[in-house]
Amino acid sequence: MGILNWFAEAGAKFSAAFLENDRYIAYLKGFGTTLYVSFFAVLVGVVIGLVLAVVKYMAVRKKSFRPLGWIANIYITIIRGTPVYVQMMIIYYIIFNVRGFPAFLSGIICFGINSSAYVAEIIRAGIEAVDRGQAEAGRSLGLSEMQTMKSIIMPQAVKNILPALGNEFIVLIKETAIIGGIAVLDVTKAAMNVGAKTYDYLTPLLIAAFMYLVVVILLTKLLSMFERRLAKSDRR
Repeated sequence: MGILNWFAEAGAKFSAAFLENDRYIAYLKGFGTTLYVSFFAVLVGVVIGLVLAVVKYMAVRKKSFRPLGWIANIYITIIRGTPVYVQMMIIYYIIFNVRGFPAFLSGIICFGINSSAYVAEIIRAGIEAVDRGQAEAGRSLGLSEMQTMKSIIMPQAVKNILPALGNEFIVLIKETAIIGGIAVLDVTKAAMNVGAKTYDYLTPLLIAAFMYLVVVILLTKLLSMFERRLAKSDRR
């Protein structure tokens, strides 16, 4: 009887937290915001990270790029060495403290900047994994450093970079759980709002955690399939 009562009570809590008053819609909208912010943050991170990675790569080879290389290293050190929550608060409440500026856009910028420091190292590692003879071959054909990078190095580095970028997207999905701190209605914030109405925070948070878990597992499986296809194409 004790177990049956426990299941009955758990079912009632789930119904109150997820089904009553169509509360599942809030979770779905919240998770849509989570994916939206994560996707565009990765795009911002890739753009900035690519610039940083190329600057660091060129700084090793050309003296004219060394000052930019120092700046890139300082940027990466600061971003990787400070908590993303603190960065979010600074960006939202200080840098973009403008009436009417969308909070979710602050979140995209924050997580994009944070991601760029990690993406820069991913791209740099992918570039350095390409055989140095490829760069020498490009130079022997009369291509400049940047032309060699664009036409020879980067196309080969992409295969090394893409799986790691997929992992970065998965990490970002989980990291954006703190975006509710700047009043963005993501899935975690939606769960907290439901908890405030039902006086039961545990069940809504467990529902939100389960949604994260399902999506992360699915994306991890898709990423594994993608990596296997890349490996097969390499063998061919």
